[in-house]
Amino acid sequence: MSAVPAAELSGILDFLRAAEALKTAPRSGHTSAGERESVAEHTWRLCLMALVLHPHFPGVDLGRLLGICVVHDLGEAVGGDVPAPEQAARGGKGGDERADLLALAAPLPPARRDALVALWDEYEAGATPEARLAKGLDKLETILQHTQGRNPPDFDYRFNLGYGRAWTDGDPVLAALRAPLDDATARRARAAAVEADVEADPT
Repeated sequence: MSAVPAAELSGILDFLRAAEALKTAPRSGHTSAGERESVAEHTWRLCLMALVLHPHFPGVDLGRLLGICVVHDLGEAVGGDVPAPEQAARGGKGGDERADLLALAAPLPPARRDALVALWDEYEAGATPEARLAKGLDKLETILQHTQGRNPPDFDYRFNLGYGRAWTDGDPVLAALRAPLDDATARRARAAAVEADVEADPT
């Protein structure tokens, strides 16, 4: 086995140091302890979901699926997370996030950089079985977190009832997984509405 050139290792370390920002990049949801969830925490459980659900998708390559899951929000180490309702109002976030990913991956050897960006592009296009599954699981992980997080009183649960359906409703496994999450979302939305009414009129 040949030694890795020092300059290549240095570039990889620079990339990994920069990617550490995902550990502190906040998302809109909160954990069950009431702390803001980080992008890295979301990515970790997305990968866990992919790992445990993969046997239900025999035509999907697990290595490729996990690679897509790992890199799908990697650009947010530079630009931060854009909450889904804001993305909907903007018409997406893809262009900015791809540019951020390119900046983040710049220290990597070209072949490794291009491989990461290709996985991100595959996810964005949503045309392969791996990308479609990653997108569906990404939406479900977000909804799952919102149903178990200790979120602020003004949290918009009802947005999630329509969120990401294009990627979940067409697959029987994802649809079955989503059904109890939608029920939990509706319950939390009702509870939040009651609490808001009580606060508005405590008498």
